[in-house]
Amino acid sequence: TAMVVAVLLVFMIMASQFESLRYPFMVMFSMPLAITGAIFGLLITGHTITMPAMMGFVMLIGMVVNNGIVLVDYTTQLMERGMTCFDALTTAGPRRLRPILMTTLTTILGMLPMALSRAEGSEMMQELSIAVIFGLALSTVVTLVFIPVLYMWMNERKRKNNARKTAKRIAKNAKEHAEELAKERAEQA
Repeated sequence: TAMVVAVLLVFMIMASQFESLRYPFMVMFSMPLAITGAIFGLLITGHTITMPAMMGFVMLIGMVVNNGIVLVDYTTQLMERGMTCFDALTTAGPRRLRPILMTTLTTILGMLPMALSRAEGSEMMQELSIAVIFGLALSTVVTLVFIPVLYMWMNERKRKNNARKTAKRIAKNAKEHAEELAKERAEQA
């Protein structure tokens, strides 16, 4: 229940920030892959999905979205300045690589002592840290590769839909204009 509520709240906040539903959906596509990375990390290390691991999943939802927002928002800003989608993506990727890697590495390095700890009582929180480390690592790769591809694809679909609507509008206007001319000619004759 907490994960569903977290996803809905994150989506609503992103929708209000971007003033669009399209960009939040792009960012949200990295969430399932982050959870997959967390489960894979637990599997590799021989841990199970416990309540602390699920708390790590909820933490991942907020962290993964942050990286996607950084990339999508900057790409959108570049496109609003007049760049093409491809140019905006190839500019935004390298320029936002450093902030994305910095936030990812600080979180991963901050969780590393908890994941490697052998102290008494630390076993319970190892699942949380392992889930966050592996999930965040996979989601960062996804953010840097998958989100730009998805952005390009969705932008191309939007462009084609707009072109189709414009062509329909032009055809409708031309038809109406032709009908008006035909009426005028009929009245003159």
